[in-house]
Amino acid sequence: MNYEIKFTKAARKMFRKLSQELQERIQIKIDNLAIEPRPNGVKKLQGKENSYRIRVGDYRIIYDIFDNVLLISIVEIGHRSQVYKDNT
Repeated sequence: MNYEIKFTKAARKMFRKLSQELQERIQIKIDNLAIEPRPNGVKKLQGKENSYRIRVGDYRIIYDIFDNVLLISIVEIGHRSQVYKDNT
């Protein structure tokens, strides 16, 4: 069963600021999360119950998984040098 993907307003805004090429690469990864929410290379974020991150080059996608309702919430998308600053 596929998961539904939703973006927070902040994540959608971050996504739109990226180059078209990067948006396409990230969108492929996000689409794949609907099928496999915990793909190879995923890292569970410490201190967060349902938060994970995947890498797309130097960029990170931070997301929460809600298995009980088959939902993935994209929380943050950004360069690795910036994405963890508010999450630590």
